[in-house]
Amino acid sequence: MIYREAGQFKTSYKSDQALLPIAQDRFFVMALVAFAYIVIPMVANDYWLNSIFLQFFIFSLAALGLNILTGYAGQLSLGTGGFMACGAFSAFKLATSFPDMHIVFVLFLAGLITAAVGMFFGIPSLRIKGFYLAVATLAAQFFLLWLFNRVPWFTNYSSSGVISPPPIKLFGDYYITGTQATNLTQYFFTLTLVIVLALAARNIIRGHIGRSWMAMRDMDIAAEIIGISPLKAKLSAFAVSSFYCGIAGALWAFLYTGTVEPLAFEINQSFKILFMIIIGGLGSILGSFVGAAFIVVLPIFLNSAPAMLGLKLSGSLVTHIEFMVFGALIVFFLIVEPHGLARLWGIAKEKLRLWPFPY
Repeated sequence: MIYREAGQFKTSYKSDQALLPIAQDRFFVMALVAFAYIVIPMVANDYWLNSIFLQFFIFSLAALGLNILTGYAGQLSLGTGGFMACGAFSAFKLATSFPDMHIVFVLFLAGLITAAVGMFFGIPSLRIKGFYLAVATLAAQFFLLWLFNRVPWFTNYSSSGVISPPPIKLFGDYYITGTQATNLTQYFFTLTLVIVLALAARNIIRGHIGRSWMAMRDMDIAAEIIGISPLKAKLSAFAVSSFYCGIAGALWAFLYTGTVEPLAFEINQSFKILFMIIIGGLGSILGSFVGAAFIVVLPIFLNSAPAMLGLKLSGSLVTHIEFMVFGALIVFFLIVEPHGLARLWGIAKEKLRLWPFPY
């Protein structure tokens, strides 16, 4: 009975087309944002801020980028890790070439460079689709990692090949990278960036660009007949998706791991992000966050569950169990609920709107 929009009248098209037209949704989102900004920094320790929440924010951003391409535009991709690596190395070259450049501009330009690379590797989507396109993007994954491994210019001719981002100030005496950076500063910066980019993605999807993506996803021939250009729709989807993945890769290298190395963006990373949008929900902004949270929290639960049950299991066995659970969940969601956890949340809201009346 609480989740009802009775009495909430829309008196204009603007109010009817708002991001959150129901007041309860607005209050819930504002409470969630306030909780993230106020409560979590007060109660969470450095481990949770860096290893859990920071990882969750970055994975959410990468999953959002892949969801734009696969969930909304219908272009299957297995090259997310390669695009994240492109963003990480682009940000490293920009930060070292222009030491006085602000971190926001470094990330934005790294995202633009990755968007250009994504558009280039998205050209095959004009002629192929489905699993053939997945193989083409998989080739992009392997080629980009090979390039960053073999060309020493990307690592500033480092002999080890493993490089660290330079210390960068956020403002004043607050550093966002380097040994002087604090977990709290990185947490607030990443949280703010993810919120801004998520809102931007939501508005893009609601606009004519997003509608052209979804039309091309649902039936590309009919979309072309009504005047939607496959060239613009598909390449713009690759560009926006790669932009988000590039920023996520830069954040992963600069803030989370503190090293810029291709090994952090291997094919396993691409599969993990693909699992996120499958479990969370294809074609859903919320699904990107829910899937990322699920993938980040599940290993912690699986590692702590044997100890809570009094069982002594080896680390390798726990890792194998984790892979088995991931595989079983993917099969489960593909069969039972292809739209993922986000759809289950939508069904729950629909039932709340009609309760206690029959559905």
